[in-house]
Amino acid sequence: MERKRKEDVKRNRLRVKATIECLMWLAFQQCAFRGYDESKSPRNRGNFIELLKFSATLNENVNSVVLENTPGNAKYTSPSVQKEILSIISNRVGSKIREEIGNAKYCILVDESRDASKKEQMVIVLRYVDMYGCVQERFFDIQRVDDTCALTLKKGITTILNYYGLQKKNMRGQGYDGASNTRGHWNGLQALFLKECKYAYYVHCFAHHFQLALVKTYEAMGPIWKFYSMLTSVVNLVTASSHRFGDFQSAQEEEIEKGLANGELETGKGANQIGTLRRATDTRWSSHYGSVCSLIDKFEATCTTIDHIGASDPNVTAKVGEAQSISE
Repeated sequence: MERKRKEDVKRNRLRVKATIECLMWLAFQQCAFRGYDESKSPRNRGNFIELLKFSATLNENVNSVVLENTPGNAKYTSPSVQKEILSIISNRVGSKIREEIGNAKYCILVDESRDASKKEQMVIVLRYVDMYGCVQERFFDIQRVDDTCALTLKKGITTILNYYGLQKKNMRGQGYDGASNTRGHWNGLQALFLKECKYAYYVHCFAHHFQLALVKTYEAMGPIWKFYSMLTSVVNLVTASSHRFGDFQSAQEEEIEKGLANGELETGKGANQIGTLRRATDTRWSSHYGSVCSLIDKFEATCTTIDHIGASDPNVTAKVGEAQSISE
């Protein structure tokens, strides 16, 4: 019985280890864990199950303890088990960052955003100087909040800081965007923290500040504003429907084939990829640069697609003419 117990413990540990390794790999690669249907019948049961199956093909010992070769109540593949393991990993990372900070002073960088499920998520980044004198910025935690009012955000931040034993009196800076709920002088988030720590100075996020300045500048300059307005029109026109996007991809394929035949393009790993036109957003100035680069890279295919749209749909002739003017 003792031998059997030790063997069961060994098998359980190997099963858990395989599960943890697969979860860590998927998390590091930022991949989705679960599929639409994880039952035995589908050929594709989601990234986690498929990665676990692949690991089993490489190691007989792993194969003997995972999935169908496990007791029905100890597979360790349920969503609740995955979340529990990820929560443990997250806490260990947070504890490691807390250990690195020690008793040093620190600053907080906070932003909130609504995710795809329409829930508000608050992200906390810590900035500090480590024991080697190097400035570090660490992604520390993400927390769901019911709303974005200053009191709610402060409560969420305080809960996280208290959990890891980070004293608010050691806070020496706050970095947020320019929203009134964070920068307000009387009831904003920065004001609430200043009441408890008078050295926690608020600084408007430089990246956000710079972004707003650039957007306002180009809006005030006619030619630049017109250029990006037409760029947005081109992207919307070409990617407005699956049919148009299919034409756009076909035009890229024809262009690549012609370039390869003429010797204008070279073959190689990662070369001559078919892609899409990137959109520019007001919240990231780098997206404007990326949008322009994607149009330059796929300019001929874009013009071909616009010509097809104008020939097949007379209702968009005016928009097509405006979009084509960007080539000037």
